[in-house]
Amino acid sequence: MEIYEIASDKKSLLPLLLLADEQEEMIDRYLSRGRMFVLDDHGIRCECVVTDEGSGILEIKNIATVPDDQGKGYAKALIRYLLDAFRDRFTVLQVGTGDSPLTIPFYEKCGFVRSHVIPNFFTEHYDHPIIECGIRLTDMIILRRPF
Repeated sequence: MEIYEIASDKKSLLPLLLLADEQEEMIDRYLSRGRMFVLDDHGIRCECVVTDEGSGILEIKNIATVPDDQGKGYAKALIRYLLDAFRDRFTVLQVGTGDSPLTIPFYEKCGFVRSHVIPNFFTEHYDHPIIECGIRLTDMIILRRPF
């Protein structure tokens, strides 16, 4: 297993990016300014895009695992990598997600705690309803954990 940065042609991983953020226009808003890391285990299994949000905050904008490889610990390994790699440059690792029974428990198991809510984020920024586990997502939940 190897984790490395993708510095160019990030859009080549668009199918994987779309698993975590299903509107390409939204991905375009952060992909060029973000740093992309992939976890390769005999092929790319997981990707993550992070951005420097200032004030010591590194934000996960997109993290996705190939569907057949979900539940194998790849995303957790990528988060551990980020925590180790950026420990000296940032104080907080942050992520924004919908209030979903799939994603919130995952991040909480990784040590994140709820910080605040951005009301109506999904209804105001996406051109279609975002549904996860049969729930229409409206607000973005921001979770944080210290480095």
